[in-house]
Amino acid sequence: MAHPKILEVIEHDVCTACGACVSACPAGAIVMNKRAEVRDPDNLELYIQGAAPNVCEGCLTCGRLCPVIDGYAEDEFANVKEFFGAKSTIQGQDGGVTSILAKALLETGTVDCIVGITKDDKWGTELIVMTKPEDVDRTTGTKYTYDSVLSALREPFEKYDKIGVIGVPCQAHGARLLVENNNDKIVVILGLLCMESFHHDVMTEKIVPEVMGLNLDDVVKMDFGKGKFWNYTKDGEAHSVKIPEVAHYARNPCHHCCDYTSVSADISLGSVGTPDGWNCVLIRTDVGKKMFELVKDKVELMEDPKPGMDLIQKLAKMKHDNNSGHYLEVCEKFTFDECGIH
Repeated sequence: MAHPKILEVIEHDVCTACGACVSACPAGAIVMNKRAEVRDPDNLELYIQGAAPNVCEGCLTCGRLCPVIDGYAEDEFANVKEFFGAKSTIQGQDGGVTSILAKALLETGTVDCIVGITKDDKWGTELIVMTKPEDVDRTTGTKYTYDSVLSALREPFEKYDKIGVIGVPCQAHGARLLVENNNDKIVVILGLLCMESFHHDVMTEKIVPEVMGLNLDDVVKMDFGKGKFWNYTKDGEAHSVKIPEVAHYARNPCHHCCDYTSVSADISLGSVGTPDGWNCVLIRTDVGKKMFELVKDKVELMEDPKPGMDLIQKLAKMKHDNNSGHYLEVCEKFTFDECGIH
């Protein structure tokens, strides 16, 4: 029976569920829903969760695509070429820049499709393959519950030649590893700033009703900002609790993640370091610079936004300080030594 390294990642509950391994496994031995589990290797009917060692062909591709095994950058700002603020006229979580970029990529034929997530009316996430600019409208706004974005790539890899990915740091990392080790059809990666995410049942059954004291049906927007977790309701009211009151409910892999700004993306985007209603934009690669030219005349730019990069770096350091010890402790338990902070 094969023993790919990702089995240990799953067994120690640090699998990010990015889905890179799912999209590339030639045997289809890995299936991921909202989280990963190791399947009973003797029950080949359980093609619904985790990794099945008895189906594995031993190519070990999955280990080369795993962000946890690859490790994290000690300085996640070393590859930032440009930093500025931007906002569009598209209604989004803040400046709508991710949405206008995605639309432009599809309108110009720069990509054939983009994989990302949308949400239903119960704040559940759904994977989406966007092939038309109007598809992007379904994805606006930040979702703080998680889904395995890269697992949606399996079919697009067969149908399309130019693919875009929108995802949080672990997904941007997995997408970059796919480009470097497995599939060159991903032509642009848009990464989102992310401190942590939550399982849907935890958000909807614990955090919103019990911690926030709200009816989920009344919530129209969620956000993190100014040290608080915010819920906005249909009556126009804003409700908040301090982040420490909800942070410990985050998915366990998030407590081991040491990437806040999607260091592996071509362009990183968020709502930190800029005024309300604006996005921060971090151009990281020549590809990212070229892609942003598609929308440069369609957005308003702010060359020196405040509070600026200092706040982003402060939050990145906070994430590293909180999580690096947990991650390195798990690395010591692995039987391989590739992982670490490099």
